[in-house]
Amino acid sequence: MRKNNLLYLFIKRLCDIVFSFTGVLITSPLWLISVIGIIISDPGPVFYLANRVGKGNKQFRMFKFRSMRVDKNADEKSLRPDQDRIFRFGQFLRATKIDELPQLLNVLFGNMSVVGPRPAANDQVSVTRSGENAIVSTIKPGLTSPSALYDYIYGDKVLDEAEYIEKVVPTRLALDRYYITRQNLFYDIKIIWYTILCIFGTVFRKPAVFILREMIDAVDGDRRALDDDCFA
Repeated sequence: MRKNNLLYLFIKRLCDIVFSFTGVLITSPLWLISVIGIIISDPGPVFYLANRVGKGNKQFRMFKFRSMRVDKNADEKSLRPDQDRIFRFGQFLRATKIDELPQLLNVLFGNMSVVGPRPAANDQVSVTRSGENAIVSTIKPGLTSPSALYDYIYGDKVLDEAEYIEKVVPTRLALDRYYITRQNLFYDIKIIWYTILCIFGTVFRKPAVFILREMIDAVDGDRRALDDDCFA
């Protein structure tokens, strides 16, 4: 591995530790609000511990605030969340990405990074970590990434499973591969900034369309495959 890559990985890990530790402290009021909101909305576990696949296809437990009603028979074979199980406060947690805050602990523990392809569910490894995308397993998964932004702005609008697989998944996978070729400190900072803009855009109902365009252009996506309202 080249020295500049080693330096980048060292700086990235250092930034991950500082960012995650500081992030937990700063967002602690949101953690308290989330815990209270979840208990009131749907009594049960506050956290959801998801089995995920990370670097080197090694499994780890990923932390999330629970946003769905408990179902012991549920599985993760579907690439889309079961909308009927998401309780109202859970919808707010998902829209604002507050449900992902506990993953700062994963970053602090070293299972994840702030920026990197999203970790894969065990049932989705054959789709997201095989063939061309096997390269994605060579780096740590992250809280945010180009593919996560694309999914957040556009993919979340596509509720039908078959439609999602046809229109969203190919670009998501391509964006994960794209990040592998582009990753550097400045690009990571850009993705973090874009993530902040996307979240505020959703809260104030002003989607960051320019980010969606940039993500699609990055992998030469076919815009004709997208819905007309994608860029509305």
